[in-house]
Amino acid sequence: MTEARVRRPGLYYPKLSTTWWLRNPRYFGFMLRELSSVFVAAFLVVLLVQFWELGKGPDTYGALLAKLRSPGWIIFHAVALAFALYHTVTWLNLTAVVQVVRVGERQVPPWVVTAASFVAWGVVSLVVLFLLLQMS
Repeated sequence: MTEARVRRPGLYYPKLSTTWWLRNPRYFGFMLRELSSVFVAAFLVVLLVQFWELGKGPDTYGALLAKLRSPGWIIFHAVALAFALYHTVTWLNLTAVVQVVRVGERQVPPWVVTAASFVAWGVVSLVVLFLLLQMS
């Protein structure tokens, strides 16, 4: 006895252009956020190289700083800063979605969680700025 094979239709994969995400602002924002990760990672690699060169002595570190003062590196750092700020703001806006805070039986309103995240970011930034100003 041979088994009759049931022919099933194939899965449907809609044809999408490579720029499908440009048509919807939410998808565009998501893709921009993902792209920002690349620039943040590249900045961190440059920072690690700076620490490496700093460990080699003031002459090699000074040579690296001279290279980093070129217009190309300054533009890179400005773009990396813009992407880091975008990445941070979009992440902090999501905190109320991913972190539900309860006090007793009541849930803290999401806008309070988001506002607290931004306040904490501001406080930490001011403390770091104060410490950097004290060192110089």
